[in-house]
Amino acid sequence: NDAMAQHGDDVLYEVLPGRVALITLNRPDRLNALTMQMQEMYFDALERADADPEVSIIVVTGVGRGFCAGADVELLKTIGGKGTEGMKHDRNVDQILAYSITKPIIAAVNGACAGLGFVLAVMADIRFSTETAKFTSAFAKRGLIAEHGISWALPRIVGISNAMDILMSARIVPGAEAKSMGLVTAVYPDAETLRKEVIEYARQMAIHCSPASLAEIKAQVYHHASATPREAFDESSSLMLKSFKHPDSKEGVDSYNENREPVWQGLKFGRIAKLDPARRPSRRLASNRDCAK
Repeated sequence: NDAMAQHGDDVLYEVLPGRVALITLNRPDRLNALTMQMQEMYFDALERADADPEVSIIVVTGVGRGFCAGADVELLKTIGGKGTEGMKHDRNVDQILAYSITKPIIAAVNGACAGLGFVLAVMADIRFSTETAKFTSAFAKRGLIAEHGISWALPRIVGISNAMDILMSARIVPGAEAKSMGLVTAVYPDAETLRKEVIEYARQMAIHCSPASLAEIKAQVYHHASATPREAFDESSSLMLKSFKHPDSKEGVDSYNENREPVWQGLKFGRIAKLDPARRPSRRLASNRDCAK
């Protein structure tokens, strides 16, 4: 891999030591507000990291005082002119694409996080921020609705009451309060510390956790969000049996017993099972009996 590659100047892509891909929004003069081209570059970077066998974890952050201040005026006009059918089939405005990425996406929110930028952060799998980061949906103050599927995602992260507060009031939520809501996992005093700690968190995950396990766990969590407990249990039981056949299962036990770092085969060997985390589960999932056939 290149030590540093650029998807245009406004979105930077870098593979760091430790199997971590760092995607950086780089339009600091506009608080990293997204243009249509930037959003396409961002999705390209996600898919590039997902396809790279040398990348296990993806970290997303911004340059300067902002993480992402939302959609640029040009992007708003483009989205507004597409119509419903156009938006359904345009990958460049499809924020749930993040759920189809098999690898964990971690947002390091270093500053202003508003509107479409807020959606981008919510669609990440894990979020960290600075104490002074400012989160706001902003939609209601612009005569808009809860956009891009955030009405599905946000209540599952912070609960219905907090989601209603964030979306209906469109108020600014500082990093410390975001932590108390569960919107972010931890907060750090400044952007430099945030970047350092989040990258180290990602590296530790890449070292100690099987990429195959991470891909399946991510799929399970989103796939089972709309399943019944029985459906989730039955499918998890099936996946558990399949996981024993993956070499990472043996390596996890062997590395623990031998007191050494694991050497994962991960996704190079293949997925434990193929699930689409962006698709709602069918009302009847595979049962143990089905899997025994």
